[in-house]
Amino acid sequence: MNDADVSKQIQQMVQFIRQEAEEKANEIRISADEEFNIEKLQLVEAEKKKIRQEYERKEKQVDVRKKIEYSMQLNASRIKVLQAQDDLVNDMKDAASKELLNVSQHHHSYKKLLKELIVQSLLRLKEPAVLLRCRKDDHHLVESVLDSAKKEYAEKVKVHSPEIIVDTTVYLPPAPSHHNPHGLSCSGGVVLASRDGKIVFENTLDARLDVLFRNKLPEIRKRLFGLVVA
Repeated sequence: MNDADVSKQIQQMVQFIRQEAEEKANEIRISADEEFNIEKLQLVEAEKKKIRQEYERKEKQVDVRKKIEYSMQLNASRIKVLQAQDDLVNDMKDAASKELLNVSQHHHSYKKLLKELIVQSLLRLKEPAVLLRCRKDDHHLVESVLDSAKKEYAEKVKVHSPEIIVDTTVYLPPAPSHHNPHGLSCSGGVVLASRDGKIVFENTLDARLDVLFRNKLPEIRKRLFGLVVA
C-alpha cells in the first residue's frame, strides 16, 4: 500500500469519525431540545395550574364574602322589620295603657270593677285573712265595696267571710302624670296578699293588661303582620 492509499484510507476514517460525531451531536441536540420542550411544557402547565388554583381560591373568597355580606344585609333588614313591628306593638300597648286611665274616671263602673277584682283575688288566694293595697285615691271606693265583696266570696266558696285589712301605710303608686312620667305608677285595681306575705296576687289594671298582652301577643302579631314571631 503506497502513501496515497494510506492517506486516502486515513481521510475516509477521519470523515467517518466526523460524520459519526456529527450524527451523535445531532442526536444529543434533538434529545436536549425534546427534554427542554418537555420541561418547558411541564413548567408552563404547572404555572397554569397554579394560576387556576389561585383564581379559584380568590373566586371562592369573593363568593364567601358576597354570601357573608348578603347574610349581614338580610339580618339587618330582618332586625329593622322586627324592630318596626316591636315599635308598633309597643305603641299599641302604650295606647292601651293610656286608655286604662279613663277606667277610674267613671266612678260607678270603676267601683263595680274594684269589687269584682277583690272577689277574684280572694278566690285566687283562698285565705281566711288578707292584706289589701290600693291607690290612695281609691281608698274610699275600696272601703265602700269591701263588705259586699266579702259576702259574695263567702257565698261562692261557702266559707266564713274573710278578714280584709286595708293597708293605710303603704299605698299603690298614683296614676301616671305629666309631672312624673317615668316614675312608678298604677292605673287602678288592687293587690292582695296573705297575712304572712308569702302569697301575693297582683290584680291591678296594669298587671292585667300585661298578662293580656303577653297571652295575646302571638295573635296580635298575626293579625298585624300575618305571621307569628316568637
